[in-house]
Amino acid sequence: AKGESFEDTIRTVENYADVIVVRHPEEDSAVRAARVAEIPVINAGSGPWEHPTQALLDLHTIREAKGRIDGLNIALLGDLLYGRTVHSLAFALANYDVKLYLVSPPQLKMRRDVLEKVEGRLNYVETSDLKSILPELDVLYVTRVQKERFPRPEDYEAVKDAYRIDREMLRDAREDLIVMHPLPRVTEIATDVDETPHAWYFKQVRHGIYVRMALLALVLGAL
Repeated sequence: AKGESFEDTIRTVENYADVIVVRHPEEDSAVRAARVAEIPVINAGSGPWEHPTQALLDLHTIREAKGRIDGLNIALLGDLLYGRTVHSLAFALANYDVKLYLVSPPQLKMRRDVLEKVEGRLNYVETSDLKSILPELDVLYVTRVQKERFPRPEDYEAVKDAYRIDREMLRDAREDLIVMHPLPRVTEIATDVDETPHAWYFKQVRHGIYVRMALLALVLGAL
């Protein structure tokens, strides 16, 4: 706020706390904090790059709903370029035996550096056609097209309504398909989905409390 460096801020704040939780617009913020801090640092969102604690709660939600993660067909839908939650989830799912569909408009395809990191460890398919794969899915993870990430308004307008999940569309899905979303949503999931058994996005929020409590307990030595 007064011109001090990010590193100086971390070194100062760590004297007031036992854990530092960092959410910052720069992609390398959590790494930079961890390099200089002598207390645990938790990445709560590093620009458009990663959101690891969201990935943890997403894994917990999938396991809670399905009883397993291995063997599932999972689709990540929407903004795969700027969406940090899907980057972290892709990294996490590379540790499991899943088939991952990466569904997006061509302008919002998954970042190449993410795919390079999971190459050979993750069975994935890139497509823009949700309808053709929907009947195969166990998990549909929907993301918001993030207006704030686009340098030009016209680029956002071109893709903002690329996908919309509603009850009519879900007639083609498996009865036990779960629909997830890191929230907030805008128009990408219709409210008529909320009262169906498919809707798991608000349960994700509750699971996030449990997972983050456990993470804090873990880094503080209580577990």
